Amino acid sequence: MFALGGSLFTLLFIGVPIGIALAGATALIVIFDPFLTYPTLFKAFFAFLTKYTLIAIPFFIYAGFLMEKFGLVGGLFKFADSLVGWVPGGFAYATLIAAVMFGAISGSSTAMAAAMSVIAYPELVKRGYPKWMAAGVIASAGGIALLIPPSITLILFGVITEESIVSLFFAGVVPGLMLAMSDAVIIVGVSLLIKLPRGKFELNKVGSSFLEALPALFMPVIVLGGLYGGVFTPTEAGAVAAGYALLYGLIFKRKLFLKELMPTTIRTMNLTALVFFLLGCVGVFQFFLANKGWPMEIADWVGTLGLSQMGFLFVLMASLLFLSMFLTGVAILVLTVPIYFPVALSLGVDPIHLGILTALAIEIGSVIPPVGLNLFAVSGVTGLPVTTVIKGSFPFCISDTVVLIIVLLFPALALWLPDVLIVSHFK
Repeated sequence: MFALGGSLFTLLFIGVPIGIALAGATALIVIFDPFLTYPTLFKAFFAFLTKYTLIAIPFFIYAGFLMEKFGLVGGLFKFADSLVGWVPGGFAYATLIAAVMFGAISGSSTAMAAAMSVIAYPELVKRGYPKWMAAGVIASAGGIALLIPPSITLILFGVITEESIVSLFFAGVVPGLMLAMSDAVIIVGVSLLIKLPRGKFELNKVGSSFLEALPALFMPVIVLGGLYGGVFTPTEAGAVAAGYALLYGLIFKRKLFLKELMPTTIRTMNLTALVFFLLGCVGVFQFFLANKGWPMEIADWVGTLGLSQMGFLFVLMASLLFLSMFLTGVAILVLTVPIYFPVALSLGVDPIHLGILTALAIEIGSVIPPVGLNLFAVSGVTGLPVTTVIKGSFPFCISDTVVLIIVLLFPALALWLPDVLIVSHFK
């Protein structure tokens, strides 16, 4: 175990990508293990990628990218602005609402942050919002997409742990809305402090913007309604979302459709290839750990420490937040879940609750320097220094941490909705 851990962290320290580090450390150990062979590792790599549920990932990524290109995200933002733009700080609230709605489409935190940087940031600055606040709102709002279904983070957690993805989806709704409300509280405080401007409420603008946003609003209704009604699986829901986006572009944005179809497809393929390579390497790593029985040994060792469920979860969340200072969310998932998940089960932690806590920690990590992806996404699009984005996102980071602690202490906040909807039969 020491040799594997030492090899892994040495590779990570010298800058080797996380997927190559996982597979490379395992491959190095094979040299000294007569019972393992390299063909066995290749089989483990591809066996993990044969999971049917994984197909949902490229579908949802594709749907999100297409809707961004076809202007549907902009329609969501205009509708949100017409609803709340008239209150102090209302344009920032509109950004949060659009983030929640777009999160229900793409499931990608960084994609949401980049899209809203293009759409919302110029208008926020134009309306008198400080640049640091505008950037902070956008960077933090992006993390909401990690909890609102369909969340790619929750899909990955479900695949790695073989837990119900539908249950994880519905468990993420309440914590996701709590994140949005906590961010709204921060906006209220800043609005009162620096006297942010307000717009005018126009009823006719609400109606016209609603009609413009209706095609985008209809997609989560189809996806979540189909999942709840048992019409299709998460994978089929992803296909429906991508098909809907393609059909919308073909009918209503034909010129843009022909121009953007290939670049968007290539962009989706590139991101999918990266995620799938990481997952294949996770398969190799998991196979090796299971072959050695180390997760059970670690679980037994943790049991000797006398940690309660809450004690273990607090230590785990602190560890994940610390790792998020150096690793991306996907890297944290693929590196840590195979190790801590069996330990958590041995302590009686609910796996769905654990998945939501993990996603919350990763959401906070998306705005923690030095590698918070949302920080760099907003900085890259807006041209602001990363330090300015960090300044704006820090208050939201604190409020999100409070939400994490509340959900940790009260598991029913995550487990209530799946229990009410009785989705256990989807497993």
